[in-house]
Amino acid sequence: MILLHTGANGTTMLSLPRDSWVTLPPYVDPGTGRSYRAAPNKLNAAFSPGGTDLLVRTVERNSGVHIDHYAEIGFAGFVGVVDAVGGVDLCLDKPVRDEDSGADLLADCQTLDGAEALAFVRQRKQEAQGDLGRTRNQQKFLAALARKAVTPSTLADPSTTFPTLRAGLDTLIVDESTELPDLMSLFEALRKAASGGGRQLNVPVAGPDLRTSKGSAVKWDDPRARALFAALREDRPTG
Repeated sequence: MILLHTGANGTTMLSLPRDSWVTLPPYVDPGTGRSYRAAPNKLNAAFSPGGTDLLVRTVERNSGVHIDHYAEIGFAGFVGVVDAVGGVDLCLDKPVRDEDSGADLLADCQTLDGAEALAFVRQRKQEAQGDLGRTRNQQKFLAALARKAVTPSTLADPSTTFPTLRAGLDTLIVDESTELPDLMSLFEALRKAASGGGRQLNVPVAGPDLRTSKGSAVKWDDPRARALFAALREDRPTG
C-alpha cells in the first residue's frame, strides 16, 4: 500500500507495510452483517472483511490523513499496464532470483515486460528487510513505470498513450470520480517523486518483528510517524 501526496512541497510516495500493526475502525461485515468494534490488527487485515472502504478508513484513522482517491491493481492488470507502455527500463545493482515470484533478473540495466515486472515487485525473500525491502522495490518500479508513461515519445504516440491509459482504467479498481486525466496526473505525480520533485519514503518503523496475537507485525515509530503524517496533512516538507 502506498500513500501518494501531492502539494506545494512536491510529491511524497509513502509505503505502508501490509503487516503494519494498526487499529481497525468499527465496521460491519458485509457478508454476515455482524458488527465489530475498533481493534488492533495488521493493516492488510482490513481488506478481507471490509474491502476498499474499510482499508481507506483504516489508513485515515491511523494516519489522520484524508484520502481523496483510491486505486487498486491486480496481477493481470499490472502486467497489462506494463506491456501497454512497451515495457519498463530498470537498472539493478544486484541480480534478483526468487523461485516463489519467478524473478530471474541480471544485475544490469534492462527492459522488463509485464510478467518480469510483476515477479520483481512481488519478490521479497532475498531482501534483507523482507517486506520493507519489497516496498522500496515497488516504489522504484512504479517511478520507472511513471517515467515511461509520461515520456514525450509515449505521450506523442496515440497508439501508445491511449492503450496505456485504457489499460489502467480497465484493470484498476478506482473511486467513481477517477477519469483518464486523473490517471495521467497519477503517473505524473509518481514520476515527480522519483525525479527530484518529491520523495520516496517508508513509514518510520520501530521494529519489523512485533509479536502480536495475529503473528509477527511491523511496529511504527509512533513519534516519527505522527510527525510525518502531520507534515502531509498540513502540506509541509516531509524531511
